[in-house]
Amino acid sequence: MKFPPWTSVSEAAQLLKQGEVVAIPTETVYGLAGNAFEPKALAKIFAAKERPTFDPLIVHIADLEQLKDVAKDIPDSAYKLAEAYWPGPMTLILPKKDCIPDLCTSGLPSVAVRFPSHPVAQAIIKESGLPLAAPSANLFKHVSPTTAEHVAAQLADRIAGIVDGGPCAVGVESSIVALTGEVPTVLRPGAITPEMVQKVLGQVAIKESTSKPGQAMQAPGQCDTHYRPQVPLFFGEVPAGYKLPAHTVRIAFGNTVGPIPATVNLSESGDMLEATAKLYAFMHDLDLPENDLILVDPIPNVGVGMAINDRLKRASIKKLTF
Repeated sequence: MKFPPWTSVSEAAQLLKQGEVVAIPTETVYGLAGNAFEPKALAKIFAAKERPTFDPLIVHIADLEQLKDVAKDIPDSAYKLAEAYWPGPMTLILPKKDCIPDLCTSGLPSVAVRFPSHPVAQAIIKESGLPLAAPSANLFKHVSPTTAEHVAAQLADRIAGIVDGGPCAVGVESSIVALTGEVPTVLRPGAITPEMVQKVLGQVAIKESTSKPGQAMQAPGQCDTHYRPQVPLFFGEVPAGYKLPAHTVRIAFGNTVGPIPATVNLSESGDMLEATAKLYAFMHDLDLPENDLILVDPIPNVGVGMAINDRLKRASIKKLTF
């Protein structure tokens, strides 16, 4: 096999039809895709990522008509949100059809569905003729990949192919909105903010996720520790009197004054979308053996900043020990 296994759109579609798993680009992060109808393909995804089966997968479609192939009893609210924000970085939780294996949904009666906007992802889904289950293409709990090279560094020898579609424009995982209860509920923040959901549907709730290891999660990305680099990352105010390790690096935001000079800056102008797109790439870049600690500046918890804070909270060690 080529190493890394770089693959074209057509090759990827053929591999997927054969039950293999392939890394594909989306606008959020790279996904590890497999046939959503085929339990053996789903098992390969879980195995390659070392992901526990209590963490459900998102099914990707490339045409709104495909929604009926994977979900049932679809409410009007789903079509209203789809009209506003699909294709795009939003996942909807809906009642699942029986054709979706329980392995895909961790045994839950609901399925997570997304229509990505990345043209390469759409082309692969269309050419394969399949809805594709695709979590992020990284080892479980590690930093999600926003380039094909990030995928290759973690999974090249575990999967059948990688399609290089360039850097991801959004840079964090999709917003997840559950439409299975009385009130639309944001289960994971992302680029589609609660305010954007409320604008379309008139009401929205936000659920603070708390993981219960071993039990099926309502949506992906709910683990309390997740998206974590190998170098300890600390997100928040450094305690007074704490002596930073000699090889500490800092991810700055805007013009915030930190305890050490900025190593990199998510956005010098304070642009939240620029910061979101750069976050995982910077975490990958600084996750080096010579670094002792990664500090990250506070991020305003508004709009898409909620998504950045959510990921950093899960990636961060809980306290700096003296």
